[in-house]
Amino acid sequence: FEILDWSVEIEQRKGAKAFPRLRGHLKFDHVWFEYNPGEPVLKDICLEIQPGNTVALVGHTGCGKTTLTRLLMRFSDVTGGSVSVDGQDIRDLQFKVLRGQIGQVPQDSVMFNLSIRDNLTYGRPNATEDEIIEASRMAEIHEFILRTVDGYDTMLGEDGIKLSVGEKQRFAIARAVLTKPAVLILDEATSSLDSLSEALIQKALSTVLAGRTSIVIAHRLSTIVNADLIVAMDQGEIVESGSH
Repeated sequence: FEILDWSVEIEQRKGAKAFPRLRGHLKFDHVWFEYNPGEPVLKDICLEIQPGNTVALVGHTGCGKTTLTRLLMRFSDVTGGSVSVDGQDIRDLQFKVLRGQIGQVPQDSVMFNLSIRDNLTYGRPNATEDEIIEASRMAEIHEFILRTVDGYDTMLGEDGIKLSVGEKQRFAIARAVLTKPAVLILDEATSSLDSLSEALIQKALSTVLAGRTSIVIAHRLSTIVNADLIVAMDQGEIVESGSH
């Protein structure tokens, strides 16, 4: 109850816009951010991502890569500068418009003790059977699902206990794709996988990322070698950027 009583830190502005389908043109304009006053985590970040491009963020743990994506989804607000999508400051957009069009595949995906279908569709409960299968095929998980006892009605167990790490990640990719996001964020999505699982996920991502604005946070070169732009960060700053 103490947690439920916490006040909301990031609130939607009055008169926030219901923007139409996003194209995925992202811009971080002289962004500063700090959790604690006087201790900036991001320092004067300037980064523009064109629609349909894949940008990889690389750098040591704690350099600000994930924080940058949190700002894009307005889990926190910038201390200085602005973040915009398609020319609109994200603080002027409704939460459901912004977050409803951003898909995220985290490093450790949460699975529920529900059926495979329910786990895939909890971000979009009204998805059709054809859309569920299409997303599963794109994530290279459809054939695995067909081999389970009850197919898409198979119960996964608490936290997906019946799944390997690689299978969980492919489920997470299918789940994200099913929401048809304009922007996709992959946060260390292949960091803890063996080479075979990584190969399957790389194959899936080559399909999923095509034509979709994507931000990929990664340490492994194999994950970022095909990115349109690689951005190296260090201690909250962009220190280098360019192609592989």
